[in-house]
Amino acid sequence: MFFDKRSMQSNLECFLECTTPVVQSQFLHKSEIRDLNVLWHPWEREKVEYFTLGDLWNCYDEWSAYGAGVPILLNNNETLVQYYVPYLSAIQIFTSNSSRNSFREEAESGDCEIRDSFSDSCSDESESEKLCRWDGCSSEEGGLEQESPWPRSDRLGCLYFQYFERLAPYGRVPLMDKINGLAQRYPGLMSLRSVDLSPASWMAVAWYPIYHIPMGRTIKDLSTCFLTYHTLSSSFQDMDLDDDMDGNEKKKRKEGEGISLPPFGLATYKMQGHVWVSSKSGRDQERLMSLLSVADSWLKQLRVQHHDFDYFTGIRRG
Repeated sequence: MFFDKRSMQSNLECFLECTTPVVQSQFLHKSEIRDLNVLWHPWEREKVEYFTLGDLWNCYDEWSAYGAGVPILLNNNETLVQYYVPYLSAIQIFTSNSSRNSFREEAESGDCEIRDSFSDSCSDESESEKLCRWDGCSSEEGGLEQESPWPRSDRLGCLYFQYFERLAPYGRVPLMDKINGLAQRYPGLMSLRSVDLSPASWMAVAWYPIYHIPMGRTIKDLSTCFLTYHTLSSSFQDMDLDDDMDGNEKKKRKEGEGISLPPFGLATYKMQGHVWVSSKSGRDQERLMSLLSVADSWLKQLRVQHHDFDYFTGIRRG
């Protein structure tokens, strides 16, 4: 039952849990482990778990069709289930040369929002200059420019694909429909593996409310929209992105049970009232600010101008 686990969770924690994809995992053959990029996978392991992007999108299939149900406890102790539909807001996929070349012949040139990077992603031009040129961003220095013995291009990899949504919400199609359309031109969106992707690979998912059960009245607090940020690379698989989770609960996942991709960043829009900031200890507010700060830092490090993030946070650019 939806509300069985609600006693210890706030509404915000429940939203984050209910919209976190848990992806079917596989194990690399031992011979393939030796071929992993040592910059992206510096730890020696006997077993390496990974997922394909196609399996990741499958997590969003039902949510795209019917919405993801999030149990909500209102201030008057009433309960309901609010449904949210996911939309692809932004994505950047960086791969190695070998992965990039395997898709060279199948990719088509993109338009202003879908950029084909094969022709210049590994050229002599510096990675920072290319990212600035592609995304029209400033040359503000970010964390990825810290001193390193490895060139920035080696750490980031080659940009295989990127997409930034600019349409108004009512003009968008749900995430699964969008991915299926894009994958016809970029087959790697289905076949690439998390171990093939550099740590700079990420996506943002916009969640818009559609209806709640039981219905009958309009609740302004439930008009909030969310923007969640997720890493796509196995490089972060062993890192604890959700440091607010109880320590005992973290250890429950066993090998082969699926890889969880909790959001490392978050932005909100139309957040009003106390439905989403219900923790008396101030924990929800602190978590919101922390996740927003991390999302902002991530975009600055990659020198990316993310339209939805700017809109959600009230940034207006000329």
